Amino acid sequence: MRIGVFVRLTAATAIFAVTAPALSKDGAAGAPRYGTFGVDLSTKDAAVKPGDDFWTFVNGGWATRTEIPADKASVGYGNVLTDEAEINVRAILDDMAKNPAKYGPTGKQVGDFYASWMDEAGIEAKGAAPLKPYLAKINAVQNLTDLQTLFASVGYASPVGVGIIPNLADPTRYTAAVGQGGLGMPRDYYLLEGAKYDGYRKAYRAYIEKMQTLAGIENAAAKADAIFALETAMAKEHWSPEKSRDIAALNDPQDIAGLTKKAPEFDWALMLKTAGVDSSPKVLMTNNTAITALGKIMVATPLATWKDYLAYHFISDNAPYLPKAFDQARFDFYSTTLSDVKTQRDRWKRGVQLTNGALGEAVGQLYVAKFFPPAAKAQMTELIENLRGAYQDRISNSAWMDEATRKAALAKLAAFEPRVGHPEKYIDYGSFKVVRGDMLGNAMRSAEFEHQLELSRFVKPVDRSLWSMTPQTVNAYYNPLANQITFPAAILQPPYFDPNADPAVNYGAIGAIIGHEMGHGFDDQGSQFGPTGKFENWWTPAAKEAFKARTAALAAQYDQYEAVPGTKVNGKLTLGENIGDLGGIEAAYGAYQRYQAKHGKAPVIGGLTGDQRFFLAYAQAWQAKLREGAARARALTDPHSPPYFRVNGIVRNVDAWYTAFDVKPGDKLYLPPEQRVHIW
Repeated sequence: MRIGVFVRLTAATAIFAVTAPALSKDGAAGAPRYGTFGVDLSTKDAAVKPGDDFWTFVNGGWATRTEIPADKASVGYGNVLTDEAEINVRAILDDMAKNPAKYGPTGKQVGDFYASWMDEAGIEAKGAAPLKPYLAKINAVQNLTDLQTLFASVGYASPVGVGIIPNLADPTRYTAAVGQGGLGMPRDYYLLEGAKYDGYRKAYRAYIEKMQTLAGIENAAAKADAIFALETAMAKEHWSPEKSRDIAALNDPQDIAGLTKKAPEFDWALMLKTAGVDSSPKVLMTNNTAITALGKIMVATPLATWKDYLAYHFISDNAPYLPKAFDQARFDFYSTTLSDVKTQRDRWKRGVQLTNGALGEAVGQLYVAKFFPPAAKAQMTELIENLRGAYQDRISNSAWMDEATRKAALAKLAAFEPRVGHPEKYIDYGSFKVVRGDMLGNAMRSAEFEHQLELSRFVKPVDRSLWSMTPQTVNAYYNPLANQITFPAAILQPPYFDPNADPAVNYGAIGAIIGHEMGHGFDDQGSQFGPTGKFENWWTPAAKEAFKARTAALAAQYDQYEAVPGTKVNGKLTLGENIGDLGGIEAAYGAYQRYQAKHGKAPVIGGLTGDQRFFLAYAQAWQAKLREGAARARALTDPHSPPYFRVNGIVRNVDAWYTAFDVKPGDKLYLPPEQRVHIW
């Protein structure tokens, strides 16, 4: 029932989409993990000029000799850290599963959940029987009232999602929100022309039929045709990913009467009450025109088709918790067909991620105790404050910003709240009932637990101490509704952060990541929120127009880059992340200069200046390769640009990079100074 647009608003302002832990607790002084100063120079392609292709200059040797593993959609440092993380977390989970009493009640929950997933034989023996009570509930639907009750219930698909977020007008309080949903593929996969997308649609329709057949549902072929036609009609009404980034367009608060006027086909009072949010005075109606159209589709579609739709989606969504035939069919479509991944990941690895998802902070508390060096937090504090100072310098000296807007920007910067490592308090999972041997039931109860947890918070002021990522997540994020930047413990590791590396490397890697997250506070979305997280305008018209001109130029640059053959990067969809990358590296470079002013000028190491090491570290951090299918999917749906262009598309706008590597006119990445985009 969570609404994707708000997950994107608060969590997709993350640095990237990799989620996995790994960290050494050894904080003692010693050699850096990579190379002699923190960068692995063996990954370079020395035959390539840095001014022609900086990503390949730094990572080309690695790319040539590295194959993407059969069970992965991509390979790179994120995957390396994921693999290490899963080994570390697996050791904790294995012990919990074997010795649950050793860890107390929460440890038993974690151990039982993981053990339920690992019991393949038990899952196989039950067959499709665990589905029966849920499919019976769907089969019992008699009318639109029953249908909408399921739409608003935890665990069932719906064309309209109901969720809870901080109120845009008053981020100290929560509000209910509704938004578009209910598709089995990304929106554009239903709509784009060409043989590639025709193939995806054919494969998806076959997948719908197969999942029903495996569950013993009759007339699966005819039902698959109707379900696919329904989803195609819905996709035609959905907002595009780039339009769904328009906060002003999404900001449409309505009371029940307003919702009913715009989409009278839905029983809003029923759906909000079922979801437990009927006490909300206003409901944020996002994707409003899509919801209006979806209401018309709801009443025009036979009830029987909706029931078949619900049954299919329930089976598909829960296929991993069912016998192998279900799980494999889902993998074959979503991983192999859409992302070109050939081999299913080891079951224990998937179990680690599932357990992290269901009981992540319980696992994270143990993870932090075992793997997070407190010394890392102190070093990060200095980095963050140097980044804040660099942004302050850049904003204060901005030639295009007038004084009124500058004053407001500096106030927002001063109000940034950095959070490092782990939450101060962890989630209490005491009310989550885990039954060893009941994997599907555990998954459903996990979703219900999360929902009830949100409802318990809904009536209270927003708790700013909550985290949207677990400590064992290799990522970082900015939350515009709280003006917070968060760096989980697991990202504070090489190559992003290494306490034994040259400072230039840490500023080029984790420094740019810190700067990226701070930059989200001033990107095309984050710049619409004030110091407290309130959705408000703090810009003068002249400053806003100057900002739009610069961001439009950056979007135009990215529109020219080809993510995969025939599919270009969407400059508008990726604009916020690109602004974060550009502002992040320029602020990190400024922070590095502040560091040198305090600690002394950086020496030349191995023939490389400090500035060169800074940019090498930045490019090394984006060392990654993607399968074509995965790259295409991300180009159409992901607000992050491909790793290759997060390097080449950014450095060509940074003046210091030209000086560091003597980039001249005639080099392929060269941009004349007047064409370089400088925002923050």
